Parts: sequence; C-alpha cells; structure tokens
Amino acid sequence: MTILAGGLHYQLSGPPDGPVLVLSASLGCDARVWSPLLPHLPSQLRIIRYDHRGHGASPAPDGPYTMGQLVRDTESLLDSLGVGACVFLGQGLGGLIAQALATKRPDLVRALVLSGTGARLDTAAIWDARADMVQARGMAAIAAQMLKGWFAPAFLRSADVNIWRDMLLDCPPQGWAGCARAIAGSDFYTTTAGLSLPTLGLTGDRDALTPPDLVRETTELVAGSHFAILRRAGHLAQIEQPERFAQLVTGFLQDHGVLAHKTG
Repeated sequence: MTILAGGLHYQLSGPPDGPVLVLSASLGCDARVWSPLLPHLPSQLRIIRYDHRGHGASPAPDGPYTMGQLVRDTESLLDSLGVGACVFLGQGLGGLIAQALATKRPDLVRALVLSGTGARLDTAAIWDARADMVQARGMAAIAAQMLKGWFAPAFLRSADVNIWRDMLLDCPPQGWAGCARAIAGSDFYTTTAGLSLPTLGLTGDRDALTPPDLVRETTELVAGSHFAILRRAGHLAQIEQPERFAQLVTGFLQDHGVLAHKTG
C-alpha cells in the first residue's frame, strides 16, 4: 500500500511481471470495494486498485472536478507505475474513466471490462442536484438511495451491508460532489463507438443505478464486444457475486490471450 507524492492512493497485488488488471471503482467507493473479488481472480495477475481523487485515502481538493482531471489522474498513476498496457475494469464512474482512457491512450489499454456503467449516466441536472444535496447535508443524505442501487434487496437485509454503508459515509462530501459534477458533464457515446478493442460488459440484474439495458447498449457500441448479466446482484455485483464475477472476467482474459486457458 502506498501513495504517490501529490497523487492517488493505490494498492498492488500479484507478481510484478504478471498481466496488469486495473480496478477503477464506482462513485462513493474506494479500493476496499474490490476486496471480495480478489481471492477469486487468477494469482498470476498484477492487480492495481486505486482511490479516485476525493475518495478513500487520495487527496480531496475542493471541486468541482472534471472528467478530464479524473482521466489524467489515472493516466499519471499508471505511467508512474510503468504500466505498458493493461486490462482496465471500470465500474460506474470508473467505467466512464475506462472509456475515456481507452480513447485517449490506446497504447495503455489493451482490453476493457465495463461494469455497471454507461456512455452517459443520467442528466447534468440530476447530478448537479445530487451534488448540491451532498454538499449541503453530507453523505448521509444520499446513503439510502445509493445503497438501494448498489445491492439487491436480500443483501440490503443482511448485516454485511453495514460494511459498505460505512465506506460510503467515509467518502468526503466534497470528493463525492466533485466527481458527481464530473459525471454530469460526460457523454462518450460517439467516442466509445469509435473504440476497437476487446470489451466485456457486466451488470447485475438488480442494478438500480445503471440498468442492464444501459450497460448492454454501451457495451454494444464497441464492435465485437461481449455482455453478461449477473443474477441476484445490484450495481456492486463483485460484492454479491464475487465468484461468478471473477469467472466471467477470467474467461474474458483467457479468450483474448491475456491469460492462458487451463488444461486438464
């Protein structure tokens, strides 16, 4: 675990010479959101997970932020770590960053996994209203709405949901609002339709934040892409269905030569 000088907090796992998988989280989440998934991913992967600006242990300057800033943050992190080419798995906000980074730096992104995201997420007015509410009343004002989008009803009734409620409440309000305003100004339909790289779209069937049809529509903008739905899962499908989520990602990496298929 480390932090770049003036940069983003990140965590590394796996062998230094392994294929690189970058995990970029949804709005209101930090690197902890990938913890349930990690034990199910192949051990030969070099995994980088990080906190967006305004989230987790990364700096939280006053906003608003722009999507360009968030993309540059990620680009600078990967360049600083000497990443030559990676598979980029982005969820929600991270999925927008994934699409933009793949467009800007095709040398840096060899394949995409888009989880619970879209080329455009809601309207600018909706995001501005949410940001105003969080800045005025804190993270608790948005917590119930976010949790209902993140998880299927059965998980919401479990004690485990408290871990993720606490993570959300830990998010600095200015960081959440700053990133929300970056989302408000983003529309990647045209640029994502111009991408040509292996792409997998994943969604939970109970995702109330980015409905499955939106994720499918966005994934299908990329020619030759693949799409899968995880049953009994919400927006943060890797928490509710970590083994199935990992199976889909692993199969995608094997099919596209990032990992070798197991034999025997």
